[in-house]
Amino acid sequence: MTSYAPRDPQTDELLSPDNSVFVLIDYQPTQINSINSMDRHQLIDSIAAVTSLMKSYGVPIILSTVNVATGRNQDTIPQLKALLTDTASYDRTSINAWEDQEFNAAVKATGRKKIIICALWTEACLTFPTLDALKEGYDVYPVVDAVGGTSVIAHETALRRVEQAGAHLTSFAQLACEFQRDWNRGETVPTFVKAMQDRGIFLKLQ
Repeated sequence: MTSYAPRDPQTDELLSPDNSVFVLIDYQPTQINSINSMDRHQLIDSIAAVTSLMKSYGVPIILSTVNVATGRNQDTIPQLKALLTDTASYDRTSINAWEDQEFNAAVKATGRKKIIICALWTEACLTFPTLDALKEGYDVYPVVDAVGGTSVIAHETALRRVEQAGAHLTSFAQLACEFQRDWNRGETVPTFVKAMQDRGIFLKLQ
């Protein structure tokens, strides 16, 4: 019962807190209220859980909004703002965040090539930067249970499109397990257990 040493994050094919960046795009009231692919309260709970997980494991977070400065839209929802008090927010006019210079530069400044992405809507603000990042050689991981579209078919079609282009679909539970990786990494076990329990996921601890 001897574990290998943690892998080099630069060559690890799996996600780890040391090789990933989390981009969080357009979780604003207008976008939330137009989601019809899943229950909106569940969506908010899910994205808050993913964001908390990223903060707990020390993953860099790039937060972006659209049209707040122009007065056409409201800022990030309070449930996320409360978690991100120390996180800069990049406001845009572009639907595709990858086409905003400040956002694009912030992602690239992390030096990390694995992008975990949550964005509203799936068919636009998730799809477009995902396709662009893939083309530039990034690995992109949409978190399927924390994103949504204007309809079920729009959401599912967008996920198929990005998957066909090379994106790696993932989920909250998969991310948590991938970050933790080994029960012997005791310093983050409490974080892992709490994250899973908060989502109502049963854990049998031996």
